[in-house]
Amino acid sequence: MQNILLLSDTHSYIDSDILKYVRQADEVWHAGDIGDLSVTDQIKALKPLKAVYGNIDDAKARLEFPLHQRFYCEDVDVWMTHIGGYPPKYNPKVREELKVNPPDLFICGHSHILKVMPDKKLNLLHMNPGAAGKHGFHKVRTMLRFTIDKKEIKNLEVIEFNKRY
Repeated sequence: MQNILLLSDTHSYIDSDILKYVRQADEVWHAGDIGDLSVTDQIKALKPLKAVYGNIDDAKARLEFPLHQRFYCEDVDVWMTHIGGYPPKYNPKVREELKVNPPDLFICGHSHILKVMPDKKLNLLHMNPGAAGKHGFHKVRTMLRFTIDKKEIKNLEVIEFNKRY
């Protein structure tokens, strides 16, 4: 059983509120737009991290993290990328691969809009944790946490922070 903290779009911002939740997780996943790598360095100092780079991330981040991560957590096949879209409006760059080889869990960031929804056609769960940082149009900073137990994704919780202004 793994307790996962999922965040995205930190845009160089991390604070004690985020780190409190990092400490409670077994593993942290960052779905891109990290910004300054001090964000991921602080997370990695506390917990194992899986991350992808996003469209605002520089060459240093792109050397450290891939565009796509495909991995297993317990018995769940996970695909994480930054710009992926959502069911059925997937990014054209991932659409065909999703159809041919769908994961159990498809994660992306980019939109700053928290969204969790099933894709019944592809038999997968889509997650976007919204934005944990302060840069962007979103009013409330958000993250997700959940548990993966063998093949089951459960105990999903939305974490909301005070308005960012």
